[in-house]
Amino acid sequence: MVVSCNFFTLLLVLAFSVSLCFGNKNSGGYLFPQFYDHSCPRAQEIVRSVVAKAVAREARMAASLVRLHFHDCFVQGCDASLLLDSSGSIVSEKGSNPNKNSARGFEVIDEIKAALEKECPRTVSCADVLALAARDSTVLAGGPNWEVPLGRRDSLGASLSGSNNNIPAPNNTLQTIVTKFKLQGLDIVDLVALSGSHTIGLSRCTSFRQRLYNQTGNGLADSSLDEAYARQLRTRCPRSGGDNNLFPLDLVSPVKFDNYYFKNIVASKGLLNSDQVLFTQSVGTMILVKQYAESNELFFDNFAKAMVKMGNISPHTGVNGEVRKNCRKVN
Repeated sequence: MVVSCNFFTLLLVLAFSVSLCFGNKNSGGYLFPQFYDHSCPRAQEIVRSVVAKAVAREARMAASLVRLHFHDCFVQGCDASLLLDSSGSIVSEKGSNPNKNSARGFEVIDEIKAALEKECPRTVSCADVLALAARDSTVLAGGPNWEVPLGRRDSLGASLSGSNNNIPAPNNTLQTIVTKFKLQGLDIVDLVALSGSHTIGLSRCTSFRQRLYNQTGNGLADSSLDEAYARQLRTRCPRSGGDNNLFPLDLVSPVKFDNYYFKNIVASKGLLNSDQVLFTQSVGTMILVKQYAESNELFFDNFAKAMVKMGNISPHTGVNGEVRKNCRKVN
């Protein structure tokens, strides 16, 4: 009996230690990487496999899946509210300004969820699928790996207003961006590191046109933008039309996850206003940009830590929320 009691005491201590490492005190529960080890042992393997196939078909999908996790977590926490289609009283976040005509990868999430439902029905949440897909996409693009704390449940609703107001916009001032991150419990180290996800992916002309033609309302281009780079961008991003023309966020290695995004910013070649202001509007963020431009290892380390921290924003756990059978609608 003594041996048995000591054994279970040890298990409790270990479980509590895991909670301390990965817990979110505001969630009413805790997340930990081993959450599905017994209920769905192949969960992470299944997610990784589907994401790998999707990225092999289209390299851009890696950036799209990382972006879905980001846009989900900044609205009501990491609860898969972004994945809900409009139905009944639910107005989908997919129609918000940050997501309309730009958020993508929903079909990949559907494919992952279908495979998981076949393997272990009603077990793995859509919110956890988003977190795992973002990690796997990063790794497949050459970025860092990290253990993903798991155990989130899915929301029963969405917030269109939250999506419109909480997600940083390409033309926001740095102070506005800092404030939006702070409201989520994220600091400037997290902000700059997470902005580094723009080392992969594409952006539409409409997201940065103002920088090319009328940055401050005086009819002139943004003075912080390299002139030769601006001329290059104007060839495919005219004053009117071409809104959906796509441009790499990292002009050097747009499908490889590395620190060239930061090197571009130092060279005044950040594509979005929200990229370049990291170097021009704050000494604190400028120092971080320089550090990441000089050290890929430091960037990778801080990015992985920031992704875990972001993934812990107000998750539903325990009896809160549900595990959706279909990520697009509540059960």
